[in-house]
Amino acid sequence: MHLRELRLRDLRNIATLDVALERGISIFIGANGAGKTSILEGAYLLSHAESFRASRAEVLIRRGAGGLSVYAEVERRIGPVRLGLARRDSRWEAAVNGAPAANLGALLREFALVCFEPGSHSLISGSSLLRRRFLDWSVFHVEPDYWLQARRYQRALRQRNAWLRQPGADSELEAWDAELALTGTMMAAARERHFANFAEELQGVLAGLLPELGEPRASLHRGWPEAQDLAGALRRAHGRDRQRGHTTLGPHRADWNISFALAPGRDELSRGQEKLCALACVLAQARWYAREQGEWPVVVLDDFASELDIAHQTAVARLLAEGPDQILVSGIEVPESLRAAGPLRVFHVEHGMARCLV
Repeated sequence: MHLRELRLRDLRNIATLDVALERGISIFIGANGAGKTSILEGAYLLSHAESFRASRAEVLIRRGAGGLSVYAEVERRIGPVRLGLARRDSRWEAAVNGAPAANLGALLREFALVCFEPGSHSLISGSSLLRRRFLDWSVFHVEPDYWLQARRYQRALRQRNAWLRQPGADSELEAWDAELALTGTMMAAARERHFANFAEELQGVLAGLLPELGEPRASLHRGWPEAQDLAGALRRAHGRDRQRGHTTLGPHRADWNISFALAPGRDELSRGQEKLCALACVLAQARWYAREQGEWPVVVLDDFASELDIAHQTAVARLLAEGPDQILVSGIEVPESLRAAGPLRVFHVEHGMARCLV
């Protein structure tokens, strides 16, 4: 899978940008603030409908503009597809091959992109929410019904939490217990099915990037005790949940963890090791997607050279040498470690404009 064309309108400091892309490695270089990362961010939006560096979509819109839009032509194993995404009036509008998409999921399923960027270490050191979302992106791409199950679960969770804050008998919670148990059990089963394959890829990449920490292991906690079914666990938690005012068990409390023989605790990792663990997760996610879907996602490496030393840059280049159709990289200059990885296209970015140099 690769982008053939990317068009951005009113995204951060970019008023208008059209760039033609090819297979292989494309590197966007320029000074800080030139718009390099914004170009990568635009591609990321088509795969996630959110930014990797902003929690609010409105901050992505160029100052003074009424909205933003991203358009791309994507070459896939099954053929070309045209994708459009726009942000207007605080909502997303999506289109596939020129027709309005039924929902965001219909757009996001058509294009896959994984990203390593300066904030990626929070995947290891940050909240469990980030790790759940990371895992759910992968599950969504191979289980078409997962999107609907997750939405049903979130609706039921909001309703159950609302009832928990009101006086009344526990019997009033039973309907929401049933809905949560039904959709939550399906969500957890889907995660468990695919985590095993992801963990296999991840452990292999980790062993190559962090051999000094000993044998790696990845484990998944589903969000409630293993010996209990979710319906029973929710029923037994009524008293505690009423006291706390929210649902304390379920797949919304799930988490996964990385440990090593010589560093069993997450807090034993240095910031540099956290970055390498996060990078391993991204590369394993790409490899897992390729195994499941028969084609690689686009791989994005934002500010690549400043995040990794030359030895690890070279190790990553080797891991990617026979992998993705397309790798998009940003930096102040072309990383030396990538010069031997294959043919490069280099774009100079300045004032939100990109010019192909090579």
